[in-house]
Amino acid sequence: MELPSYRYKRFLPRSLFGRSVMILVLPVALLQMVVALVFIERHWTGVTRQLAKEFSNEINFLSDLLEQETNPLEREALLKNASESLGYEMWVVPDGSLAPGIRRPAFSIIPRILTETVIETITRPARIDTVALDKRVDLQVEIIHGILHVTPRESRMIASKPHLLLVWMVGAAFILLIIAVMFMRNQIRPIMQLADAAEAFGKGQPALPFKPTGAEEIRRAGSAFHHMRGRIERQISQRTMMLSGVSHDLRTPLTRMRLALALSDQNPEMKALKRDVDEMEHMIDGFLAFARGEESETPAETDLSEITEAIIEAERIAGHDVTLTMIPSDSPPRMLLRPGAISRCIQNLIGNAVKYGTKVNVTLDSRLNRINVIIEDDGPGIPETDYEAAFRPFHRLDPARNMDAGGGSGLGLSIALDAARAHGGNITFDKSAYGGLKVILSLPR
Repeated sequence: MELPSYRYKRFLPRSLFGRSVMILVLPVALLQMVVALVFIERHWTGVTRQLAKEFSNEINFLSDLLEQETNPLEREALLKNASESLGYEMWVVPDGSLAPGIRRPAFSIIPRILTETVIETITRPARIDTVALDKRVDLQVEIIHGILHVTPRESRMIASKPHLLLVWMVGAAFILLIIAVMFMRNQIRPIMQLADAAEAFGKGQPALPFKPTGAEEIRRAGSAFHHMRGRIERQISQRTMMLSGVSHDLRTPLTRMRLALALSDQNPEMKALKRDVDEMEHMIDGFLAFARGEESETPAETDLSEITEAIIEAERIAGHDVTLTMIPSDSPPRMLLRPGAISRCIQNLIGNAVKYGTKVNVTLDSRLNRINVIIEDDGPGIPETDYEAAFRPFHRLDPARNMDAGGGSGLGLSIALDAARAHGGNITFDKSAYGGLKVILSLPR
């Protein structure tokens, strides 16, 4: 059964470097855990069981010798020699009582294996305690002469310092992981630089220095980005040069026509022709501004609230009811922008709002990683079916709301959208709370 992706994706790192490190670290960590478990189960426990058996066999042999010896002095000498040879503290308590059993820590694998192995191997009734003495084992074995007490060190029956292997294994893996992460960062750095360069280019900011480095695939992606950026820049440059020529070629006959009209009799026909020439000149200016897209303007750190406030103040002076709301109110949104292009964009949007509404509210929302300029009016609005068509050059909406009525060229929204997209943003429409149109200019920080 496939799990929903949202249940585990929210726990994954978002960056490529974080995911690469996770892909590298998780298998190594799981491998370390498996090796550690196998080592404890197979090696450490196996060695401990073998040492415990050897110790138990020694105690069995010593118990047999003590039971066979009838002379108390000889038994004392035998115990003394055995203690010196084996390194145990041993003595016999005559006529002692023994309650066979096991006493060990509740949660410990090695003492459990040790005590069970000793009790299984000892051929006489015995009691073993791994808790009462510090780092020693208290073993009591019942023989015919009394109770034999043996207190060997735990290290005699447990594998000596098994944790050293785990420390070396984990330490070596940690050092190798650090080296691998350093190499991984070097491999990912070109991808991050490529992403930064592409993001800056998409926002219309100055080109960041980027040299394709790293693996072959990253170099190919970097070279493809360089070629793509060069083609786009050449296309923009050729468009600007072509439009400059068009501007010169069209303005020359228009100037001659305007001069001829000025020298002609000012009858109604000539006045109508003069209005047509003015409208043609206005349309050419709008088309050139749209096609040029303010590409020659240099981006600069700009306070978007100052631009918006200046436009709103001009509308208020003209007698329009325009209010401004900033969210949050104490954090002016500053970002890298082309001030002229963004100013013209916002001016076109607010100008359309005041043209068709009596009340306009502008909201600057900079709470997220994007800055939204929200313009709402109480005008007639635009049908949802015409939202996309409203951005088409020279397109006029009729009859509900002609966005460029009164001699406009039909390029106001097209110019605004072009400026927004040149900064990596967008413009969308929605229903206004005042009953009219809600325009949202969204710009990335």
